[in-house]
Amino acid sequence: MATVYLIPAILHEEGLPAIPAYIKDVIKECNVFFVENERTTRRYFKQLWKEMVIDDYEWVNMTETETAAGVFRKKLNEGKNIGIVSEAGCPGVADPGQALTAIAQEMDITVKPLAGPSSILLALMASGMNGQQFKFCGYLPIDNQQRIKTIKELETESAKKNCTQIFIETPYRNNQLIESLLKNCNSSTWLCIAVDLTGPKEWVKTKKISAWQKEKTDIHKRPAIFLLLAQ
Repeated sequence: MATVYLIPAILHEEGLPAIPAYIKDVIKECNVFFVENERTTRRYFKQLWKEMVIDDYEWVNMTETETAAGVFRKKLNEGKNIGIVSEAGCPGVADPGQALTAIAQEMDITVKPLAGPSSILLALMASGMNGQQFKFCGYLPIDNQQRIKTIKELETESAKKNCTQIFIETPYRNNQLIESLLKNCNSSTWLCIAVDLTGPKEWVKTKKISAWQKEKTDIHKRPAIFLLLAQ
């Protein structure tokens, strides 16, 4: 019987120590890998297992949704063990791997989720914010007015439900997002910024908006995740 393995990926180019040692053994069990980016996944696997012969395995780009779904079903029917690998973090969490996992569940195939770094959970763990009730909101709108509207809505919902709001941004727009948050959130709202998680320059800081406003924060082009908790 086929098995689908959800294989965690590194969050940072120097984040290999955050990957459990047994992941190498799981890679050896697979016949086919469905990945977001073949080049970076191959490099990551070679870091874990230097002797790996890349061409001994089949590689499918899972972002080509319709094609990937058909190939995925075919490989499962052939009894192949499949590894699903995100570009960063855990497959199926804020990630296109979810669609393939849904197919495996529909086909009554065994799905094995494997432990590894998730920026969402790592940031929440370190934030000191409400870990009992939280919501991942993905990317906020690019349009400035829509972004402001969304920030205010998230803050209102957070205060009403005592819910931690978690969101991300394209790294080169991080500073613009911070500026929007500082201009449009209440001074008593808590903001956590987690930067370069699992990397050597990692930092996670939680402060009220009023405290963030007193300092210059420059995280341009650095991977980051943001958390908001309103009073």
